[in-house]
Amino acid sequence: MQSRATPTAPALPRTGVVGLMTATGPAVWLVGGAMLLTAGCDGPAVQKAPAIKTRTTVGKTTQNVLQLSEALKAGGVLAEMTATGEGIDVYADAYRTSVGKLAMIAVTQKMQLHNAEHGADPATYEDFMSQIIASGKPDGLQLPMLPYYQEYAYDPIAKAIVVVEFPAKKEQRKKETTGASGL
Repeated sequence: MQSRATPTAPALPRTGVVGLMTATGPAVWLVGGAMLLTAGCDGPAVQKAPAIKTRTTVGKTTQNVLQLSEALKAGGVLAEMTATGEGIDVYADAYRTSVGKLAMIAVTQKMQLHNAEHGADPATYEDFMSQIIASGKPDGLQLPMLPYYQEYAYDPIAKAIVVVEFPAKKEQRKKETTGASGL
């Protein structure tokens, strides 16, 4: 009986990509290829501004009141206290401005009570914070929380609080959520 040998393909060298595929199989080749493709992707790091942290505002309160001079130095501007939005934005504007106005009324009322009891308004920002806002005290004033781009500030000349808006925070958040094109 004669044995018939089946013809075999000539052996390929086990070097390079062909050798890798034949020696180890396609699965290892795919993993290795993916690693090669991503190896050079670590270009120079681009410094991005830290993401703006928003905060929950509805039903929340705060006792954080800044000094007006410091808030203005940090890029703040006095906020417009009227609803100026268009379309559905008018509802958000109305809520935001009403929250600020309610806080102003609450501070005015507590300042009047303080004035009636002591005969004068608090003399300094520190006095205002300890006697009117009274953080950590049972009679402390809890102000409604403003959006992340706004803060309360104490105006020592008017002896009242104002709402300060930080346009840079608002603009950065807009870019984070809608992209640079504003879409």
